[in-house]
Amino acid sequence: MLLALAVALGSVSLYLNKDWFNRNNIQIYHRSRPARLWFRARTKDKATVDPIIFGFDRPLHLTSLKVVALNDLETNKYPHALWHLVTESNSVPTKDFMYGMPIRGLHPALKGAQPDPLQPGVKYRLLVEAGPRKLQDDFVPDPAR
Repeated sequence: MLLALAVALGSVSLYLNKDWFNRNNIQIYHRSRPARLWFRARTKDKATVDPIIFGFDRPLHLTSLKVVALNDLETNKYPHALWHLVTESNSVPTKDFMYGMPIRGLHPALKGAQPDPLQPGVKYRLLVEAGPRKLQDDFVPDPAR
């Protein structure tokens, strides 16, 4: 009887503390940092904003990724996507990525499309789909330093 009680209590403890069964809560974050000298030398044009890095609390198989201006999203039913990537089959698990950089397993929704440059002080929304999950994150790029 004591052994069964210990197993039951251990199972309840794992269920409550490990978060194995609550896979719907995904944390998404962004950060902006000034570009390093080697990064500035590799880019051809002068960037108006600091590079933005997005990340998740765990690796995800992304199926779609889109960045739109928030004011365009509020006024248009079909807003213009500044950056739109999709996958045809299976993407590589991704934990973080930088705006405009290629992501393994994803390709532009329109063949040959390049990400539009972001403007400082404008509010944008990142829309991410990872299978049935849909995530979003609002951000405002910092001016380049």
